[in-house]
Amino acid sequence: MKLNLKVWRQKNAKVKGQFESYQVVANEHMSFLEMLDVLNESLVSGQKEPVAFEHDCREGICGTCNLVINGQPHGPQNGTTTCQLHMRHFKDGQTIVIEPFRAKAFPVLKDLVVDRSAFDRIIQAGGYVSVDTGQAPDGNTIPIGKDVAGQAFEAAACIGCGACVAACPNSSAMLFVGAKISHLALLPQGEVEAKKRAQKMVHQMDEEGFGMCSNITACEAECPKGISVENIARMNREYIGASFTSQDK
Repeated sequence: MKLNLKVWRQKNAKVKGQFESYQVVANEHMSFLEMLDVLNESLVSGQKEPVAFEHDCREGICGTCNLVINGQPHGPQNGTTTCQLHMRHFKDGQTIVIEPFRAKAFPVLKDLVVDRSAFDRIIQAGGYVSVDTGQAPDGNTIPIGKDVAGQAFEAAACIGCGACVAACPNSSAMLFVGAKISHLALLPQGEVEAKKRAQKMVHQMDEEGFGMCSNITACEAECPKGISVENIARMNREYIGASFTSQDK
């Protein structure tokens, strides 16, 4: 299948970028990233600069393959990351527009690669869990209800890819932060630092320049792991509760 690609090229965050057009021949069984590999092979063969893009596991686990494809974070296939998207979801002769995640807090490093270290700093602001669970059998002696454990596991499934930020018109990171706060807030192991965790992570989120929740739930729709916006509500409850009860001013 022959495809027309419009790919965002940008040398770095300080230089203005632009779309450049390419043609590539791909197999419908290729993944989207394999198609980009084919494009780069042809560019290198022609002594041209290859397109920079991020990838690691290529199994939908690491969250680094952050691309906006035809206006959708990770592309048209629901519940998948870019590396799990296959070319059979596109048509012969189709034009595909490929660009990086757009957010003030995600500056472009080069071409399709953005700096998502803001997420790392939010996680670091949350601190650590001080509960000593000992060995695995000892940790399992803490009784946790099945429903609660399930909710915590679903929140912990967030891979931090940033699709929620790219999908939100306000570039909000509240789904990501809500998921990270929720999976510990639901478990007894996370109770000790609960108040400080919510306050510090929300404060760091604001410091990084992310916007407020737009309430249109595009973040949940585009999330490859289907993280629920209920986690945003839980984050708000944790933050408001901490603001009223915390001794730290």
